[in-house]
Amino acid sequence: MTDFLTTYAIVAENYDRYVPPVTEDPQDRAMLTAFADLVHADGGGPVADLGCGTGRVTSFLATTGLDVSGVDLSPEMLEIARREHPELRFSQSSLLQLDLPDGELAGAVAWYSIIHTPPELMPKVYAELFRVVRPGGHLQLAFHVGDRRHRATKGYGHEGLSLDVYWLPVERVGGLVADAGFEVLTQVLRDPAARVPQGRVLARKPA
Repeated sequence: MTDFLTTYAIVAENYDRYVPPVTEDPQDRAMLTAFADLVHADGGGPVADLGCGTGRVTSFLATTGLDVSGVDLSPEMLEIARREHPELRFSQSSLLQLDLPDGELAGAVAWYSIIHTPPELMPKVYAELFRVVRPGGHLQLAFHVGDRRHRATKGYGHEGLSLDVYWLPVERVGGLVADAGFEVLTQVLRDPAARVPQGRVLARKPA
């Protein structure tokens, strides 16, 4: 069985070949642009792409004028992010214990970063996100929608993997975000008839 870090060490070099750029999806581009506009409207400040992988979302957010850096747990994914986006800042940290001061961020993005977190650890993740976002700051999430644990055995051109992927109802994610103290602004179910429906949650930490 491969764990999270082993899996992403294996697939890192292939990752960007199989995952299209954010700019190719008008709905995702619109959601991330709206997030950037909200951060700018509140005066800007540092933003973190948490679970940034190879930096594809980090790079897009930088084009919107945000002061953005990337954070990921996988050294191999970060190595590629630094190679492909040398103008941006990247660091290693876990969503369960971010190496960031309280209230450091004007905004945080977790773009498919929560999908490997077991449900019993979700409240801790959202509490950590609430801790690092400043009052008035924003949070943007993307995730797979459903109500089950999916065991991924292949992906990104590799087979023989064994990695848990958690599909969660949009309402449950929104509820957990609200329980952590955020004000949920938008809950979106994308492509409900797709093989893997997608969810988006946009939230704000009360001022």
